[in-house]
Amino acid sequence: MKEKLVLAYSGGLDTSVAIKWLQDKYGVDVVAVAVDVGEEKNYEEIREKALKIGAASAYVIDAKEEFARDFILPALKANALYEGRYPLSAALSRPLIAKKVVEIAKREGAKAVAHGSTGKGNDQVRFEVSFMALAPDLKIVAPVREWNLSREEEIEYARKFGIPVPVKKEKPYSIDVNLWGRSIECGPIEDVDREPPEDAFLWTVSPRNAPNEPQYIDLEFKEGEPIALNGEQLSLPELISRLNEIGGRHGIGRIDMVENRLVGIKSREVYEAPAATILITAHKDLESLTLSRELLHFKQNYIDTKYAELIYYGLWFSHLRDCLDGFIKEAEKFVTGKVRLKLFKGSCSPVGRSSPYSLYDISLATYGEGDIFDQRLAEGFVQLWGLPYKIEGRRKRE
Repeated sequence: MKEKLVLAYSGGLDTSVAIKWLQDKYGVDVVAVAVDVGEEKNYEEIREKALKIGAASAYVIDAKEEFARDFILPALKANALYEGRYPLSAALSRPLIAKKVVEIAKREGAKAVAHGSTGKGNDQVRFEVSFMALAPDLKIVAPVREWNLSREEEIEYARKFGIPVPVKKEKPYSIDVNLWGRSIECGPIEDVDREPPEDAFLWTVSPRNAPNEPQYIDLEFKEGEPIALNGEQLSLPELISRLNEIGGRHGIGRIDMVENRLVGIKSREVYEAPAATILITAHKDLESLTLSRELLHFKQNYIDTKYAELIYYGLWFSHLRDCLDGFIKEAEKFVTGKVRLKLFKGSCSPVGRSSPYSLYDISLATYGEGDIFDQRLAEGFVQLWGLPYKIEGRRKRE
């Protein structure tokens, strides 16, 4: 009886070729596991495709709710943006997919697991460190890292063995999609001096073709969690889907960046993330209203930045992330309220905000009637604050 190997299966080029390659190379029965994290695919067709290629069995797992609740939401509360721009859509899905693969491996009695990531990318780290943390005794196989085929050679391999793949030489993009965003790599994207071709984008219109009138939306949060759009209570997956549609119509969420990969190389990455862009913008704005200065600055400069790095570096299942979650849970207690945003020609701007826990006091902030701020107190404050620098200045003159 053959040993079983469980493969994280997306239905794309790499993992489709991997089914055939793993069977030939290792003589194993491949169990394909496709995890639905919000990609708009026909997952029954994906399951049938895996079986047609030669998988011994195939699972489809609907994990959209879990993805939104246990992965996207914590990242949103941390305003997680790698290098200040990438909302970590693909990076967030990998530990969840790894978790589901491990669950099936235990159910099937498999001795090994595999993924379709390359040796150049970050996903190999995210999958494998997650596998190590969740099931340290499982053997890990990385087919793409072993076979060392170029993209064109891989396509030819698929054609040779009759493996259906959604990639053509004339449009060789590598696409990853889930609720939180869409990433586009390979082909003309690799030329960093060239604007991404318009055919690379699917979710967003070009800002120049977006509506000529702005759209205003209201988002409501409770303890950092978005709960309503324009007064309508929605589940988190539904709210994200709605915002992807609304934001996409206005050309919001296009990201084009040169990114520092964990493996040490720079990579040109293009993303579409309308909902992530809108929600993080709104959440940060509400935090600015409800968090004290020192808490806000500490969270922005240390907690949020580190949280994004942990996700990007594949350390979701680390104790450090657990500890950061504890800090964030306490910090978000008063991040409750509403934010109004203006969506227009690729831009997303907060134009209003309110909260029952607002720290904004108009009687202190105003320069008009009703001002209760005693400006005479500021003289002593400025004198004490500037005293060390006054002494420094005296030393420089001397």
